[in-house]
Amino acid sequence: MIWKSTAGIGITAILAALGHAGAAGQAAPSIDHPVLELRQYKLVSGKTAAFVSLFEAKFVESHEAVGIRLIGQFRDHDRPDRFTWLREFSSMTARGKALNDFYFGSVWQANRGVANPMLDDNDNVLLLRPARPGAGFAPTAPRPKPGAAHGVVIVMIEYLWKDPNQAFSGFFLDRVAPALRSAGLPVLGSYVAEEQPNNFARLPVRQGEKVLVWFTRAESLQSYDLMMKRLQRTTAWRTDIAPGLKDFRERDPQVLRLDPTLDRRCADAVARTRRCTALDRTAHFCRWDCPLEADRSASRTSQGHLLETGK
Repeated sequence: MIWKSTAGIGITAILAALGHAGAAGQAAPSIDHPVLELRQYKLVSGKTAAFVSLFEAKFVESHEAVGIRLIGQFRDHDRPDRFTWLREFSSMTARGKALNDFYFGSVWQANRGVANPMLDDNDNVLLLRPARPGAGFAPTAPRPKPGAAHGVVIVMIEYLWKDPNQAFSGFFLDRVAPALRSAGLPVLGSYVAEEQPNNFARLPVRQGEKVLVWFTRAESLQSYDLMMKRLQRTTAWRTDIAPGLKDFRERDPQVLRLDPTLDRRCADAVARTRRCTALDRTAHFCRWDCPLEADRSASRTSQGHLLETGK
């Protein structure tokens, strides 16, 4: 469904870097916990570049202006007409207000007629909360080293027999995540379905699903595959983790292999200077050392960027 006066669209790129905290034990979520939207869009064939360009030109700052934290936007490595993006809200209450402000605001109203015709299907949306307090994306990430590579982001959607809060969240955070981290694949965030009802009904979301969604990053798809193969050959994985995952899973997980988009402004800076090599922090994964960085307001950096290059 495409709602003609509001339709979700994506945001700035997601790269690599550090991620979750995660206290021991399974605590009941607070009403005021952060919520995350994982939005997977099917675009009209051949419109991906135009959609990304429109989003980066018109919708990044307008999201931030109403208090929405933009986590990342990506092309799908395996499906060229797909676009995946993430946005975060401090609470469900904040979500309702921010979405109302954005979609009834002047920027979206002025540009929806261009955006909507490029959307074939934009209803594949998971509304999520951290799997336990502190297990979501970090509020900030350190400045990456100059010259770091873009990298790829891997999203794993685990489909489970039971509510993940019954046992799987603890199994994943306490046993699977440490193994992944030791193999060089840090878990940047892990999330389960939000139980509170959708408070912006004009944008449908998938609710009531028994899922756990986790994110990691690697320098390349080849690097990710190599690290996973090495991990899967270890005794701990073969004798403990793999059987546990098989027991919890209802079916094979959905794996999204995502390539961060490059903010248009930073791409222009690259063409002008030929010296930008990492991503700029204001656009959350644009170019770190490009000339745009000098023009950024310090206050905007407090919003953080979750998956930047480097460790």
